[in-house]
Amino acid sequence: MKVDVLLGLQWGDEGKGKIVDVLTPNYDIIARFQGGPNAGHTLEFEGVKHVLHTIPSGIFHANVINLIGNGVVIDPVVFQKELEKLAPFNINVKERLVLSKKAHLILPSHRLLDAASETAKGKNKIGSTLKGIGPTYMDKTGRNGLRVGDIFLPTFKQKYDALVEKHIGMLKHYEGFEYNLEELEGPWMEGIEILRGLKAVDSEHYLDQALRAGKKILAEGAQGTMLDIDFGTYPYVTSSNTVTAGTCTGLGIAPSKIGNVIGIFKAYCTRVGSGPFPTELLDEVGEQIRQEGREFGSTTGRPRRCGWIDLPAMKYAIMINGVTELAMMKSDVLDKFDTIRACTKYRINGEEIDYLPYDIDGVTIEPIWEDIPGWGQDLTALTSYESSPQALKDYVAYLERHLEVPITTVSVGPDRIQTLATR
Repeated sequence: MKVDVLLGLQWGDEGKGKIVDVLTPNYDIIARFQGGPNAGHTLEFEGVKHVLHTIPSGIFHANVINLIGNGVVIDPVVFQKELEKLAPFNINVKERLVLSKKAHLILPSHRLLDAASETAKGKNKIGSTLKGIGPTYMDKTGRNGLRVGDIFLPTFKQKYDALVEKHIGMLKHYEGFEYNLEELEGPWMEGIEILRGLKAVDSEHYLDQALRAGKKILAEGAQGTMLDIDFGTYPYVTSSNTVTAGTCTGLGIAPSKIGNVIGIFKAYCTRVGSGPFPTELLDEVGEQIRQEGREFGSTTGRPRRCGWIDLPAMKYAIMINGVTELAMMKSDVLDKFDTIRACTKYRINGEEIDYLPYDIDGVTIEPIWEDIPGWGQDLTALTSYESSPQALKDYVAYLERHLEVPITTVSVGPDRIQTLATR
């Protein structure tokens, strides 16, 4: 058996949660492999909207295990709130949810360091969600972080105190930054008790045994390729590897065990926070996309920056990830547009290029556009791809020609039933 991977190809917010939820009945295990509570995976069904931050998006399906891998960072406070929101739906979390002992913990002092650092940057802010994720990954690579497995050890409190003492020393360098750590520690320790009540495993062995037993596994990514720490628009990126390779390090999956790679993208493009965005629209068209798509962060509530689809960036993401099939999300957002645009190349210093260059932050990029006729009708009631308007099919065919990967899924609304298979 192989592990299939589902991840975002843009700057996150592509709709990964919905597609994982749709695909979950085909799998035995859904495994998150990186990121933390900065993720906001939205699922909608039976008239209810759910937003998950740490818990994998297969949690609503019975008889499916949801694993939080070693590449994820967990905030016990956020995690406890997620569980509380799931409580009315009678989900047996203790049966469906498994934690990797090697997943790192976000401490209250990590969140303080995040806020202090971002404040100190002033106009050079990177757009952090202030969830403490960056400082947690820094402690991970600095080899003094706390992990889920530590909470079961008799030395846990000593380890916690030592790390907090280090953080307090670092916070002294941020002049004028005020905080109340004790106020944050109470809820955090409550969250730790919740974690202790769940099943913690050596997830690399757990998944290897599952594969040997013929179990089907889907790895769920968070954020998007263009936010990858190595291959994204650095330094305006997240702190983890959001690409397919992150599955290997974030779950302990060997490269030879990777199967299909499903790349998720919006029919247009969005970004939250700072950083370059070549196809951003700062006009009424961009605002119309924002309003039609309700483009406000599910985690932060911040308005998302909006623009037309960026094909050079998409081709780059497909190459990096080894994408085998595509899912186009939020097609219905473009229902009211007579013309849809696609960026096919960049013009930089008078030169036209069709690839993503090293530096797109310190240069002026002029998108080169192609216009595609819109479909000009409501897609949300569609029940099959065959019955969709020809203009939508033409747009799908246009993208497939440029991207050279089949689009197998088209989403025409937020509900799980508003999902069309093209093949």
